[in-house]
Amino acid sequence: MPEYLDHVARIQRAWERERPDLDVRPQGVIGRLHRLAGHLTEQLTVVYRRHGLGEGEFDVLASLRRAGAPFERAPGELAGHTMVTTGAMTKRLDRLERDGLVTRRPSAVDGRGRVVALTPAGRRLIDRAFTDHMANERRLLDRLTPHEADELERLLAKWLGGFETPQPE
Repeated sequence: MPEYLDHVARIQRAWERERPDLDVRPQGVIGRLHRLAGHLTEQLTVVYRRHGLGEGEFDVLASLRRAGAPFERAPGELAGHTMVTTGAMTKRLDRLERDGLVTRRPSAVDGRGRVVALTPAGRRLIDRAFTDHMANERRLLDRLTPHEADELERLLAKWLGGFETPQPE
């Protein structure tokens, strides 16, 4: 019976043949993480779309919701929590405001600043969407045993820690 080779393994075999002078083992991890990220994004966005949201809109609503009552943040703070530019944030906020999911008002603290807040409809939507999102993530992670998932989380956190500066809560 022939050995099963996934996409990354086939690429590695070809490089081993063409460039035996190079160690292509890193491709096994990096290539698979890259491909897995694409598959996971596809699976996650299905849930967002089911709730009428794109990935960016979901991120904004989730950031506001997890801020706690009164469920508001400054646009710049939102951009930092969702890792997008302020220009991209403005487009997301325009759509969410148009759909009645957020409001924008002048800041009481900074006369030039604005505050973005979840509306009751926005809170209801993100609560439903996040519940479905967590069920979806559970479904995706259930391909691993609980021990495997814990070990993978530990390893990924360790690796990611080498790239990111720890932030206080």
